[in-house]
Amino acid sequence: MAVDKNGKTLPPGIRQRSNGKYEGRVQYEFDRYSVYADTLTELKKKMNDLRYRLEHGEFIASAKITLSEWFKTWIEQYKENQVKAGTIISYNDYFTYYIKESLGKKKLVDIRGEHIQKLYNDLVKKGLALSSIKIISAILNGCLKQAMKNGLIERNPVPLATLPKGTVKSGHRVFTKEEQNIFLKYAQDSYLFNLFALAIRTGLRGGEIRGLKLSDVDKAANLLHIQRTLKYGVGRGFFEDTPKTATSMRDIPLTKDMLTIIEREKQAYGEKVLRMDGYIFHLPDGTPISRERLQGEIDRIVKRINEAGITFERFTPHCFRHTFATRAIENGMKPQTLKTILGHSTLSMTMDLYSHVLPTTRAEEMELIAKAF
Repeated sequence: MAVDKNGKTLPPGIRQRSNGKYEGRVQYEFDRYSVYADTLTELKKKMNDLRYRLEHGEFIASAKITLSEWFKTWIEQYKENQVKAGTIISYNDYFTYYIKESLGKKKLVDIRGEHIQKLYNDLVKKGLALSSIKIISAILNGCLKQAMKNGLIERNPVPLATLPKGTVKSGHRVFTKEEQNIFLKYAQDSYLFNLFALAIRTGLRGGEIRGLKLSDVDKAANLLHIQRTLKYGVGRGFFEDTPKTATSMRDIPLTKDMLTIIEREKQAYGEKVLRMDGYIFHLPDGTPISRERLQGEIDRIVKRINEAGITFERFTPHCFRHTFATRAIENGMKPQTLKTILGHSTLSMTMDLYSHVLPTTRAEEMELIAKAF
């Protein structure tokens, strides 16, 4: 009979490996299956669970499970009831676009640290941002950590790889005041002009502004209630999700400019948008606006600007958010107030994102203080 490293006799079918972990072997219909654990108590439980699954036809040999098969199980059994629908869509997209091709067909038991490392390095060569690679790493780590808990693999290979430095980005795109005026001038004939005008005055995220409803406009309290984000899932279509974080559920004071823009949008479509539960911004036929449609209209306007002989870089809708925040700080808005309007979870997040504005602001404020002496 096997003994542990202290010479203690172990139960039948159990041995201690050189790394200190315990291995338990279960035989069923002429085949042997192994499970692993750090303690004997945990191992015996896993062995009992394995016997039950084998006897009831619920077990799939870990040697046969590919990463794609396990990822699907992990999403359906462990994540769908824990995270938002939008997060599930994001997980699936990251797996499909960045992981599946290189690792999806590999058996779980065959994936090693060097495979994860090669994935990271290949993504860097393709120009993917480090922030995206970190998300991919987190998804893989969660997926394979659960596989290890379930006894499908002995060790999670993700911590064995090192995240590369990735592509250094130049920072968040922010319009200068001149660029801001140029874009809005050339966007005047766009069916999304009112959306652009409101976005740059509120700093709303793309999904938040596309998901705005007339019922969110509270004229009595003079507030704009941000209560949802509009998303799209393949096979599911458009759906509403809760905002990004708890602090993203917020109220933004309504200005006269904002009310004018909303009224102008209502008049443009007449009865179609007068329903209180209708989206304020939509396509001419009443269809919600997708993220791709919004980006496509921005690209069309930027192309027109460039064709007019003005150099203008491509940007994403998030530029409106950064531009709003930059103008807010430039004009004296307190960071704590800006944090609340943007829906950031911490003040440090606001300060880190918009620290590029602060040196000038600090210099101007020091000049004001100097006059006091």
